[in-house]
Amino acid sequence: MKVNNVSLAAVGVKMSQYPDDGKPEVAFAGKSNVGKSTLINGMIGRRALARTSSQPGKTRTINFYDVEDVLYFVDLPGYGYAKAPKTEIERWGKMIDEYLNKRKCLMGIVLLVDIRHEPGENDKMMYDWLKHYGYDIIIAATKKDKIKRSQVQKQLSVIKKSLNLAPEDKLIAFSGETKEGKDELWAEIERVIGYEEPAKE
Repeated sequence: MKVNNVSLAAVGVKMSQYPDDGKPEVAFAGKSNVGKSTLINGMIGRRALARTSSQPGKTRTINFYDVEDVLYFVDLPGYGYAKAPKTEIERWGKMIDEYLNKRKCLMGIVLLVDIRHEPGENDKMMYDWLKHYGYDIIIAATKKDKIKRSQVQKQLSVIKKSLNLAPEDKLIAFSGETKEGKDELWAEIERVIGYEEPAKE
């Protein structure tokens, strides 16, 4: 998909605040500081539409980005940030749970994990939970530029084994620096939402 027009369409914490035009949605989930905003910005060719921060746990709302009036990229709050107050963590949990459980337009999830580390308990829980609800899951292994090229396949194998990925799940390494993996991710997103490039006139 050629991306020229993207805008922040809605920011909310409950269903009544989310868009209601029925466009397909692809949500981005991952633990705090896994590089979610960097990946979203990389996918839509923007520097700072999705706000990046060195402080984990910055995204506390669900943010909807309208991409080309075709679909929404949905930025979910990062999970697993230990320093947040317990009440806040529970509130985020309920908000994400309600969104994933009740959102009819949600077609697929991009689950981000850091390629340098074995997925943690929160990642495994999130993956199992999404599987339970039958979502199409694309795993994006971020921060590919932080490891040697020779280590990439080994780290991807670790992630695959650790999450016990199903054969149909896609695992794609992504680099925020070089945008390597962007085209593969877009191909999967287009497949998930059933998008076909309009014929040239």
